Amino acid sequence: MWNKIITIATLSFSINAFAFLPGLGSFPQFPELPIIKNFDPSSLQKFYNQFTNEKPNIERENRMTSEIEDAVMDGNVEYLPISNDQEVFSIFMESDSEKPKGGIILLHSRGFHANWESVIKPLRVGLNEKDWHTLSVQMPVLEKSAKYYDYVPIFPYSHERIDAAVDFYKQRGIDNIILISHGCGAHMAMSYFDKFGDDKVNAFVGIGMGATDYQQKVIKRFPLDVMLKPVLDIYGEKDFPGVVRLSNSRKALMDISGNKQNAQIIIKKADHYYTETGTSKALVDSIDTWLSNLSKVPR
Repeated sequence: MWNKIITIATLSFSINAFAFLPGLGSFPQFPELPIIKNFDPSSLQKFYNQFTNEKPNIERENRMTSEIEDAVMDGNVEYLPISNDQEVFSIFMESDSEKPKGGIILLHSRGFHANWESVIKPLRVGLNEKDWHTLSVQMPVLEKSAKYYDYVPIFPYSHERIDAAVDFYKQRGIDNIILISHGCGAHMAMSYFDKFGDDKVNAFVGIGMGATDYQQKVIKRFPLDVMLKPVLDIYGEKDFPGVVRLSNSRKALMDISGNKQNAQIIIKKADHYYTETGTSKALVDSIDTWLSNLSKVPR
């Protein structure tokens, strides 16, 4: 009963709080978006999180996964069942620890794959070495030239893949489930939380959140203010300008939720892809430390 009252109060406050919080003026629920040439991006807002005629490029996805399947050296390939008797490619690394910390779901960035050498593979292997089960899931892709606005209509196709990863762990009796996403994977995770809430995971880690393309703006503000589970917003010191610029707005939204376990971390010297020597390790260590301390920090 009290949980419901607190949740309703939080939602009510979040709806009215934007006028009083600095930095949120540039990140309203549905921001005004400039027209680019002959394209009006407000059309993307109208059908946000709805299935449209736009679909993922399944042929390209199948080519990518078939090419990397034989190259997977760390972990086992798993095909997770989704709708219409289809399956989605993923890579699972089971922890060797007698007391695993939980199960991590990894979502890669735009146009890449579940065994991506930058960010995703270092996290999959590094967090496994720190006693976590890790599951890297193939996200929907489009052609190579596709931009952020092209991907927005296919966000709903990521939802069932996230659910399939959660079910994978639940079927194995693993209840401490953490969702970690990078770049456009974070946009897909935010789309999922916007539609379904965060009940199915125990914490969320967003890496490089807010990355878009030149002249393209985030379609809808992230639902960080109404998320009930702990959130870690982590980004590189040399990340994309949009990611860094919106960090204050993301922090303000996280503060609205009132969750004392929320945190924002900057990885020194890191760019969006963590290519600088030592930054991938710093990313792994920072995430593991935050996750491991969650039980010690009061909500």
